[in-house]
Amino acid sequence: MCESVNEWTHFQQWCLEIPELQTTLDLSRSGLTQKNLAAFEQPCADALAGMVALEAGALANPDEQRQVGHYWLRNPELAPTREIMEDIRNAWTVLDEFTQSVHAGTLVSSTGTRFRNLLLVGIGGSALGPQLVHHAFRTATDPLRVWFLDNTDPDGFDRVREDLGTDLAATLVVVVSKSGGTKETRNGMLETQAWFAEAGLDFAKHAVAVTGAGSELDRVAETQNWLRRFPMWSWVGGRTSELAVVGLLPAALQGVDWRQLIAGAREMDVQTRNPKLASNPALLLAVAWHLAGEGQGKRALVVLPYKDRLELFGRYLQQLVMESLGKARDLSGATVHQGLTVYGNKGSTDQHAYVQQLREGPDDCFVTFLAVRKDRRGASREVEPGITSGDYLHGFWLGTRAALTEAGRRSVSLVLDCLTPRTLGALIALFERTVGYYAELIGINAYHQPGVEAGKVAANEVLQLQQKLLGVLRDRPAQNWSAETLAETLGQPQSVELVFHLLEHLAANQRLLREAGQTPFDATFRISGQPTPAL
Repeated sequence: MCESVNEWTHFQQWCLEIPELQTTLDLSRSGLTQKNLAAFEQPCADALAGMVALEAGALANPDEQRQVGHYWLRNPELAPTREIMEDIRNAWTVLDEFTQSVHAGTLVSSTGTRFRNLLLVGIGGSALGPQLVHHAFRTATDPLRVWFLDNTDPDGFDRVREDLGTDLAATLVVVVSKSGGTKETRNGMLETQAWFAEAGLDFAKHAVAVTGAGSELDRVAETQNWLRRFPMWSWVGGRTSELAVVGLLPAALQGVDWRQLIAGAREMDVQTRNPKLASNPALLLAVAWHLAGEGQGKRALVVLPYKDRLELFGRYLQQLVMESLGKARDLSGATVHQGLTVYGNKGSTDQHAYVQQLREGPDDCFVTFLAVRKDRRGASREVEPGITSGDYLHGFWLGTRAALTEAGRRSVSLVLDCLTPRTLGALIALFERTVGYYAELIGINAYHQPGVEAGKVAANEVLQLQQKLLGVLRDRPAQNWSAETLAETLGQPQSVELVFHLLEHLAANQRLLREAGQTPFDATFRISGQPTPAL
């Protein structure tokens, strides 16, 4: 545990202080050296040039012919057109006015009740960022309590409905979907609408849409006369939308100082535009990622926040990194299968879970520690003479870091003086920029997600098959069908396994009658005659 003089010198060389943001980036245990850093001087200069072009309004997402403008969100003056600049500023103004009217009780529910609850319906980037901020700054005195529907799990819907109980009349619903066609979000919205209808409440007087102009959701909100419609712009991707209205609106309604989130991100943007590689935290991180994974993501990035309020940061970072960097082809069209695996929960919890493998198992990961120096708002009591619980948490971080180093395992440490909206905004901006630079280094498009779209197409094909399957069963209600005979009748004998899964699911939900066979695969099914209620 004792450090040598050389180690101390190395630490000073590779520990980057950012006093403007009360943040320290420690790369001393990442494998960076002056020699390997020198090899990245030109690639990093090229990455900087690419970022300059992106911020100036270039079509940085060539596959979709889109600009990439999440950096404009914290500094509208950088926007390439006056129209975009004014759109951002207007969104801020409307957001402020709306939030103030909710908090002041001048905007009330359909029953005249002040809003006490916020239900956000979204998925992916439309939920992960808001969940991160909510978890980071939730207090018992928040003006609105917050719930999320971020899946299409009926049981999950029911649990939230139970939590809301009789307080539905005091619930504001924010539905977030850029396209308005995301099925998980659509389903959550329809289920929520049904709750309000069953309670005799006017859903429209509780509902807010955050969506693209002219989208399916936008049309619904306009036709039904929802309370408000906020913009989602084509030049902001879901995973980089936390500092757009997507994330700022729920944060503001919760009572978080959203302008400080913006301020922290804006200052970090300044730091990460620095053309000097050795002083640019995002470039240094991108190089560290490249070295750790040998430019091909050969080591996973494990996120260990030593702060309960940052527990969700790993989930947030997982989407930001993996959806951005996990690509089959590079910008030239060559097959590369790039990516960077991200996982993690929190320290010191994970010291009792998988740190054993991180230290002594395969050398297939590197750790990013997140530590916060300030333990709590007030003074801490001693659990031992001279030792507090926070001292233990701090000690476990430093101890785990040392144990990994001793075993030759790489790590990076990000240390915040305290967790505030400003420092969290900076953290978000740092990793957004790091992802952008890393994508430039490996030559891929970080701003599209064709794999996500492929999954949606495949899911739709499954549901189309289910509709055809149910059509056959309804046409012959007295007949019992095995998966094999039904697949043959549908003209899809190659899909018998899929048909089997569909039949078993429908039977488990009392939509089909199931008769057991000699094996589970010989079971037969017929229509139950029990209609499924429509929303």
